[in-house]
Amino acid sequence: MKKLIEAVVFDMDGLMIDTEPIYKLALQKAAEEFGHHLSDEFVFTLIGLPNPACRSAIAGHLGPGFPLEEYWKRWPELWREEAEENGIPKKPGIDDLLLCLEERGAPVAVATSSPQKQTQFSLRASGLSFPFDHIVTGDEIENGKPSPDIYLEASRRLGIPPARCLALEDSENGVRAAHSAGMVTIMVPDLKQPSDEVRAAAHEVVESLDWVRERLCRNSSGMLYL
Repeated sequence: MKKLIEAVVFDMDGLMIDTEPIYKLALQKAAEEFGHHLSDEFVFTLIGLPNPACRSAIAGHLGPGFPLEEYWKRWPELWREEAEENGIPKKPGIDDLLLCLEERGAPVAVATSSPQKQTQFSLRASGLSFPFDHIVTGDEIENGKPSPDIYLEASRRLGIPPARCLALEDSENGVRAAHSAGMVTIMVPDLKQPSDEVRAAAHEVVESLDWVRERLCRNSSGMLYL
């Protein structure tokens, strides 16, 4: 049975723009400067979490003797230096998908764990200038992903029930959040493939945003269906 989609809500990091490798590099390089190591496997567990949850996870992982305050000032400096020097690549297919949605007049929102200031910097550095109807950031809600708060807030601002919104996510925590909010959820994995539990929660797990565009925009009626 076809599902009617009235609005689309995008995650940002790792879904629309390729920031996750930059985060990984900055988090690991900063840890090395303080004499510690963060494995790829541990960094992958942070994907999709808001900054306070990442901070708590790193503090618990590296122990009470780790200079967390200094580290928490250092890694964003490394991240920003890399982003300013080399820019942030857009993910393949994002421009064509956004154009399809714009042509069909579909409301589009962003639901990102990044705080507002960082979100605006990331969008500028990537050159992604789409006129989103709403951008909900991690510092605007009480409970970050995997709690459903950010997707429920996006639904509220759009004025469209969650069940008629499509959420696009790259991370396991993001899929959990969108699914818990009651949205139809498609996962486009970035650095980490989903667990069986997350794969079951998603409506689809696909390889690219091009797949999403082809499915959503395949009919000539102007409506969006999955």
